[in-house]
Amino acid sequence: MFSKPSILTRITVGKLVGLLIGAFGFFALPAFGVDDMRMRFGVLFWYAAVGAIIAMAGVITWHPVLKMKMPWWCMGTLIGAWMNFVLILIAWNVFATMMADGQFWG
Repeated sequence: MFSKPSILTRITVGKLVGLLIGAFGFFALPAFGVDDMRMRFGVLFWYAAVGAIIAMAGVITWHPVLKMKMPWWCMGTLIGAWMNFVLILIAWNVFATMMADGQFWG
């Protein structure tokens, strides 16, 4: 089944993994003082969408700028890091207060 997965299989697995990560964020955010339900649902759906984006990008292995073949784990890491950066830029007010509070760092 997973030797040469179709795009639908990739997207399904990517969305499920993203949904699991998003569910972790959904239930972990109240521990860091975020009680806004819209933010919690936003994180849940954000990571499900990021999983689908990474799954679709995993089909393309040739990087046009670097002119080299990149493995799926490298592209997935780069896209995931970039999308997390975009999430921080979008919701800076919530994450800045959460990180400044000190609970985030332990």
